[in-house]
Amino acid sequence: MRQSFRFSLIAGALLSVAALPTVSIAFAEDDTPTPDNAANPDYKAVKAQVDAGAYQSALTQLMALDKETPNDPDILNLIGFSLRKTGHPDQALDYYGRALAQKPDHLGANEYLGELYLELKQPAKAQERLAVLEKACGDCEEFRELKEKIAQQAAN
Repeated sequence: MRQSFRFSLIAGALLSVAALPTVSIAFAEDDTPTPDNAANPDYKAVKAQVDAGAYQSALTQLMALDKETPNDPDILNLIGFSLRKTGHPDQALDYYGRALAQKPDHLGANEYLGELYLELKQPAKAQERLAVLEKACGDCEEFRELKEKIAQQAAN
């Protein structure tokens, strides 16, 4: 009886979650940091803040990390992403450019730079980032998401 109750409780919880509407949250999806960053607890903590949408508070920590490890493409990408999400497109453009100067095939920086170009009404430049992503990773998540956003903007 007790085991049956647990099963019913778990099944009910799963059904309740499945019935919830899906919510789209913007977060820094490129979850393939360099090995140094993957092992860095400070990087992981600030990445969690960015993923949670706490861009402004993350920026302070990201800037400190940038001073500790200058020119790290993962950190530069997250700074660019956070700046873009807090309404600073010109500064974001600079940080994405710096990230790509260090690692031209950085998936996150290419995707987010493409998204920024769409926000700036420069779809041809977004297409350039899409081409870089296709060459770097084929039909990866970053490629598919940018391709979808380009198509959405073209339809409007």
